Amino acid sequence: MLTTRIIPCLDVRDGRVVKGVRFQGLRDAGDPAERARVYQAQGADEITMLDVSATLEERRASRDTIRAIRDSLALPITVGGGIRTVDDAEAVLRSGADKVSINSAAVESPTLLADIADRFGSQCAVLAIDARRAPDGTWRVRTRSGSEEKVLDAVDWAGLGERIGAGEILLTSFDRDGTHEGYDLELIAAVRAAVNVPVIASGGASTPEHMVQAVNAGADAVLAASIFHDGQWTVSAIKQELARKGIEVRQ
Repeated sequence: MLTTRIIPCLDVRDGRVVKGVRFQGLRDAGDPAERARVYQAQGADEITMLDVSATLEERRASRDTIRAIRDSLALPITVGGGIRTVDDAEAVLRSGADKVSINSAAVESPTLLADIADRFGSQCAVLAIDARRAPDGTWRVRTRSGSEEKVLDAVDWAGLGERIGAGEILLTSFDRDGTHEGYDLELIAAVRAAVNVPVIASGGASTPEHMVQAVNAGADAVLAASIFHDGQWTVSAIKQELARKGIEVRQ
């Protein structure tokens, strides 16, 4: 049985970790490399770093920040933000990332996923989907740090993304992000049914029980930020709780 991965997320802006609610009202949460070292010591399985302003500012994710995190870690690192071309992806990987996460650019040019998978392997290509529930009960894709909504069904997009070349789906509920209300379980289940690649659940976690629910809904990994940054839970304590509920984790 594969173990469930616990992934702290570092949302980075101007070289600092930030956190908000539904991508707004960002507050400082520390130094990225320092935070990464803490989470590695606690037993994190991976680290995800998302440069939250890179796309809006039309620049690449900060390579200096990536290098600083890489120098601190032996863990796999996924980096997203401002990756618009294969060359951008290569620059991020050369800076120390193991995987690249693509949202807006993949929506605008789906062949980018295929090109990255062809060049570096699908294990490096993570399709990030920020999804917001529509009045009809489906979910619509949001891009550019949540500021734009597309007429694109998030579940259909996940399936297409896998066929194009995505090796993982990083699935964030825009509605739940930063709310501490728990993951959108219906969204996770719908995407799980549409793809065969691993699904990383994101958006809304505040307790181990929320993570248990996400795994039971079909998530292969759970990503969180606020509960770790604010010291509500350590990664090791989360893993102990998940193991107690019968979920396989790497101790």
